[in-house]
Amino acid sequence: MVPRTEDGRVLFAVPWHDHVMIGTTDTPVEKTDLEPRAQPQEIEFILKHAALYLEHDPTPDDVRSVYVGLRPLVKAEGVAGTAALSRDHTLRVSASGLITITGGKWTTYRKMGQDAVDKALEVAGLSALPASTAQLKLHGYSDAPAKDPLKVYGSDAPHLMPLEGAGQTLHPDLPYLEAEVRWAAQKEQARTVEDVLSRRTRALLINAKASSEAARGPDSGPGTGAIQGMGSGSVGGLPRAGSRVSARALCPPPVTFAEFPFRLER
Repeated sequence: MVPRTEDGRVLFAVPWHDHVMIGTTDTPVEKTDLEPRAQPQEIEFILKHAALYLEHDPTPDDVRSVYVGLRPLVKAEGVAGTAALSRDHTLRVSASGLITITGGKWTTYRKMGQDAVDKALEVAGLSALPASTAQLKLHGYSDAPAKDPLKVYGSDAPHLMPLEGAGQTLHPDLPYLEAEVRWAAQKEQARTVEDVLSRRTRALLINAKASSEAARGPDSGPGTGAIQGMGSGSVGGLPRAGSRVSARALCPPPVTFAEFPFRLER
């Protein structure tokens, strides 16, 4: 991590799924969008500063995917910029007893929940109980996880292995299997192609071009179109949904979304 760049922001590089994720902290925006996009100057900022520390200067051609999110920050009196605002969550209790929790981040979700419940017990005058979630094992926990590419499924991995497509990858440049698409539709409530590529696997986040090809169809390139061909009766039927295999994840981001009217089938 680079703790301070030329404008005071940090820069971090994190190993992730056999790739390196390089990013920085937030940039203020005037308007919030349902599908936020990285601004060109943000991408330029990251590439410019990464070049100061990497052996080879990265270019847009080296970027496999781009993503950005919106961070909810709690406004503070007398603070001009977002960089100085706290990233912690805040609890407020109104005169009527309504409890509101704002701010926070994904990595502290359990602590946010604990603090909210503790506050509710206090406001309601109920007996406090010790939190039990700190050591709670989540679904899929395993002492002996499977090997890649099914390692992330933990105790569910043996149930994926017999599925059709367990020996076939979605795309030559992606580590994910066709069986994972079936599992996502059957067991993980995936309803669109983007659900699978971005939210059940990390395909779209590690290689946007390969993900787009895997979704688009058999004419888009060798070994592609694997998702489109999964509408077999053995998988069942999900409601039709136009999946936006996000062009916003490409670098540089294009102007419009790529629309793919696919249907996942269970």
